[in-house]
Amino acid sequence: MGGAPGAWMGIALSVAKPAAMTSSSAPATGGTVVDRGLEGVVVGATELSNVEGALGRLTYRGYDIADLAANATFEEVCYLLLFGQLPNAYQLADLGVRVAANRALPEPILEWLEATPKGAWPMDVLRTTISALAMFAPHREHDGAHPSNPRSAIHLIAKTPTIVAAWDRIRRGLHPIAPLPSLSVAANFLYMRTGKMPIPEAERALDAYLVLLADHSYNASTFAARVTASTRADIFAGATSAVAALEGDLHGGAPGNVMKMILEIGEPARADGYVRALVARGERIMGMGHREYKVRDPRASHLQEMARTLGAAFDPRWYAIARALEDAANAVLHEAKPGRPIHANVEFYTAPMLYSLGIPPDEFTCLFACARMAGWTAHILEQLGNNRLIRPQSSYAGPPATPWLPIGKRGSAGTTGLGE
Repeated sequence: MGGAPGAWMGIALSVAKPAAMTSSSAPATGGTVVDRGLEGVVVGATELSNVEGALGRLTYRGYDIADLAANATFEEVCYLLLFGQLPNAYQLADLGVRVAANRALPEPILEWLEATPKGAWPMDVLRTTISALAMFAPHREHDGAHPSNPRSAIHLIAKTPTIVAAWDRIRRGLHPIAPLPSLSVAANFLYMRTGKMPIPEAERALDAYLVLLADHSYNASTFAARVTASTRADIFAGATSAVAALEGDLHGGAPGNVMKMILEIGEPARADGYVRALVARGERIMGMGHREYKVRDPRASHLQEMARTLGAAFDPRWYAIARALEDAANAVLHEAKPGRPIHANVEFYTAPMLYSLGIPPDEFTCLFACARMAGWTAHILEQLGNNRLIRPQSSYAGPPATPWLPIGKRGSAGTTGLGE
């Protein structure tokens, strides 16, 4: 049950068959060139998404992100990633029923969330709860593995927003609100946070955000998920690894820091001075630049428009400050490095957009996880469907072979190396 994904709803999950890859690098020796961060290194093949950084283009299974953001729902994108094609009306309706049936959390999970310290970091709570969900899923008796298939993927996709919304309320001293089966993933999340039906602009904005963030090729968290899956660990283990990797501010943690900048600036007129002071201190401007994209991130324009729309519906300040911040960053960085343009990435306008929806900055990365769970689970299934253990080599940079020293000959320094 926990091996290769099978067929579901009459459609077999499409699995990438990576072409054989050759490398000019020798096995790990003193002469091996180490590519820090694996930048530019191709480590596998996937049918799920394609990042064309020089062109500023992102596609999911061949569909341009601009078309998907404008026309598709998150549920349609989930189906596309899991099953290789856009759903027809029957398949989409069936998926909606299955997602709705899997949203509710087990009662012991809710009890544990209620007992969790209210100051716990939201991503810590999400990571731990995703892992805990495995305890309530069927497993094989001989090795404890859980089924890794589209049903398990939908289980995780459906429950992740419920976890985030439940913890949002619990940490504020409120009781969780049960999901409604009639609502979309986006609408349900907003409803579970507030107990009120969201306005259409809010639902549409969050739905488009989920579409835009659903997958992004072999990013750090997806690669972590695939490395875990390559050991033949199950989908819950792979998803937990992915959530853990997403937390860092060099990956999914950046939007919260962007919003911190916006709040510190306070008004558009202060953006230029703020950026100049930041650059003078040698600090990064969060939300600007992307390792893969040499032009503007194709997702940024859609998020910018959503931030603008929500600003008009709720509070225009956050979009106005973000727009001034981007202009100031471009101007100041152009002065410092002429001819080397830097552009807003996906995190930049995510910040004012999510903040306009009432979501606190320390939960921004949790919303990222709600979207990316679709891509993570699809990648895990793809990895398991055509698996080889991911086990790279390293170039040793430590001391040479050294003879053993008895403890009496190791010096008498009074420090432990652990600090005070």
